[in-house]
Amino acid sequence: MIAEEKLRSCLANLWGVTDATVEPHHGGMNSATWFVTAGAESWVAKAVAPAARRSLLGGLTVAGHVDAAGIPTGAPATTRQGEIIADVEGIPLALLRRVDGDGLSGGTPDEQRLIGRTLGRVHEVLREVSVKDADRFHWVDVQAAHLAVRPWIRPAVAAAVAAYEALDPSTLSWGLLHTDPAPEAFLLDRRTGVCGLIDWSVAITGPLLYDLASAVMYAGGPRRAVCLIEAYLTRRTLTRAEVEHGLPTMLRFRWAVQADYFARRLATGDLTGLANNEGNEKGLEDARHRLSQIPQNT
Repeated sequence: MIAEEKLRSCLANLWGVTDATVEPHHGGMNSATWFVTAGAESWVAKAVAPAARRSLLGGLTVAGHVDAAGIPTGAPATTRQGEIIADVEGIPLALLRRVDGDGLSGGTPDEQRLIGRTLGRVHEVLREVSVKDADRFHWVDVQAAHLAVRPWIRPAVAAAVAAYEALDPSTLSWGLLHTDPAPEAFLLDRRTGVCGLIDWSVAITGPLLYDLASAVMYAGGPRRAVCLIEAYLTRRTLTRAEVEHGLPTMLRFRWAVQADYFARRLATGDLTGLANNEGNEKGLEDARHRLSQIPQNT
C-alpha cells in the first residue's frame, strides 16, 4: 500500500517520529501494518483501503475510550495537526501505540477466563460511551451479489438473519462492540498480568451478545467455552438469562457473518493478508460446516 521510504517520511513529517526502524508485519486480513521503533518507543503503523477510512476512524475512537480506562488497546497517536488518521496519497494511515504482550490462543481454561473477563470489562467501560456517527448493527445484506458464489450461502445466511430478527433485537442489551474479539487480539503482558484488546476497526452499536458469540465461536463453541462464558458473566454486563436465551442464535448469526465475509473476499478476489485463496476457501468451508449442522427451518 505505502512504500517503506514514504512511510518513514510520513512518520517524521506527520508524527515527529524520526530515525525509526520499520519492520513490515502485514498479519491482518483487512489492512497493511508495520512495526515502528524509535529509541525506547514502539508503535504499529496501520494502513487501510480508502473506503475503510470512516470505519477505522470510528474504531480508533472507541479504542481510545477503552485505553483511557486502563485496558491497552493500541490507541492512536495524534499527528502534529491533532488528527488520528493521516491521508497518504489517498491511503488512510494511523500510528498506534504498540501493546506489550503475547496473543492468547484460548486453548486453556485460564486463557478462556482471561478472555471472558477482559471482554466483560471492555463492555462495562463502553456502557456509558457514545461515539458520533457510530454505525448500527447489523450489516449483512441477504440480497448481496457475492452470496451467489456458492449455492448454499444465501439460504443459510438468510435463515440465520431471520433467526436473529426473531430474537427481537430491541430486547437485547446493546452497546459499542469490538466485533471480532479473536484470541490473538487479546495480548497478555506476562510481566504485569495486564491483558489488552487490540484490532479496533469500526465504531458500531449492537447487541453485546454478538461480541460474546464471536469469542465463543473462536473457542470452539459453547461446550468448549464454558470457562469463557462464566468469566464474562462475572462482569454482569449481561444476565445469565439473556445469554442462555440468545447465545445459540447469535452464534449462528456469527457464522453467517463468516460466510458473508469470505464469500465477499472470494467474489472480489481479495487476498489481503493471504498468499492465495486457500485461506478464503477454508474460512468459507468452516462457515458452511457449522451452518449445515443447524436445521434451516429453525
